[in-house]
Amino acid sequence: MGNRIMPWLLAGLFMATPAAIGKEARTMSELQLSSPAFAHEGAIPARFTCDGQDINPSLTFGNIPAGTKSLALIVDDPDAPVGMWVHWVMWNIPPETREIRENSVPAGALQGLNDWKKNRYGGPCPPSGTHRYFFKLYALDSKLTLAPATTKTALERAMTGHILARGELMGTYRRH
Repeated sequence: MGNRIMPWLLAGLFMATPAAIGKEARTMSELQLSSPAFAHEGAIPARFTCDGQDINPSLTFGNIPAGTKSLALIVDDPDAPVGMWVHWVMWNIPPETREIRENSVPAGALQGLNDWKKNRYGGPCPPSGTHRYFFKLYALDSKLTLAPATTKTALERAMTGHILARGELMGTYRRH
């Protein structure tokens, strides 16, 4: 009897999986996120790191979906010796914003704590080797009410259920 049930279970699994995947793909669109300072997967120039001016690079974005009430940005490094290291946390970026200029924060946006316990951008500063830095932009269906001491974890928790779209840009940096 078990041998007769198994083909039906497998058939049901294969038929249900694409439908579930397709539904998820339709509900989450992709934001465009880039920087004139470096290409995706390219080297981040030293001026945007602890070896330079330690200022944020210019970021440009598009494909913001209808219904977006705010944008949020997280920059982190998964290659840090202590695990994930957070470089920048920002939310309530106005939805009409299409650029974050070099060394600036859009009007109305709020910054949370990075892992240096500062409410600002903290540039790449890897102790050794080449590290990857992920700039992650989120389109949200609401504005968020969060304290200045908000961390990446708290921001991610607040965004749960409110993400309309997501975009990502990855750059690398190695100290010389």
